[in-house]
Amino acid sequence: MSQTPTPGPIAGYTYGTNAVHKSPITLQEFDLLKQTVLFTEEDVKYLRMSGEVLKDQVEQVLEVWYGFVAANKHLLHYFARKKDGQPDGDYLAAVRKRFGQWILDTAAANYDQKWLDYQYEIGLRHHRSAKNKTDRVESVENINYRYLLTLIYPITYTLKPFLARKGHGAEDVEKMHQAWVKSVILQITLWSQPYVKDGDF
Repeated sequence: MSQTPTPGPIAGYTYGTNAVHKSPITLQEFDLLKQTVLFTEEDVKYLRMSGEVLKDQVEQVLEVWYGFVAANKHLLHYFARKKDGQPDGDYLAAVRKRFGQWILDTAAANYDQKWLDYQYEIGLRHHRSAKNKTDRVESVENINYRYLLTLIYPITYTLKPFLARKGHGAEDVEKMHQAWVKSVILQITLWSQPYVKDGDF
C-alpha cells in the first residue's frame, strides 16, 4: 500500500505540512483531468511498479536530466544568479534533492489531498509567485511557462531506458512508461495553474 511521504532532511520538501497552500483544484476536478488523459487504476499499478524499478536508480536518472539542463543554456538560465548570470550551484543542488524525491512521489501514485496541494506548491515555486523563496536565492524570478510544457517529452523519453533495466518484459516497460507520461502531463497541468488568468484554468 502506498504511504504518504513525510518531510525529512530534504530542505524545502514540505509535502503534507501546513506550509503548503491548498490547491484551488478539487479532488473531483482532478478526477476529471485523469479521465481526460485516460489515466486509470492500471496506471497506478504500473507507476508503483516503476517505483521498485527506479528507487535505486534515482541518482542516475538525475544525472541524465541535469545533464540535459546543463547542456541547454536557456534552461540553465533559470538557476542563474542575478548578480553575475552564473549558475548557482547551491540552488541547483537543493532543487536536485527535491527532484529526486519527486521521482519517488510520482511513482507512489498517492493522489490524495496532500499530494494535490503539493502540486500547487510546486507550480507556485516555478512561477514568480514563489520562485526563489524556498531556497532564499537571488535568481531569475520566473520560469517561462513554455518550458514547463515542452519538458514533458525529454523527461519522459529519457526515463524509459531506466524502466527497462530490471528485467521486466517489453509490455510491462511500455505500460510503466505510459503511466509516467500520463502522470507527468497531469502534474504539469496542475503546475500551470499559477500561470493562467483567474477563471480560465
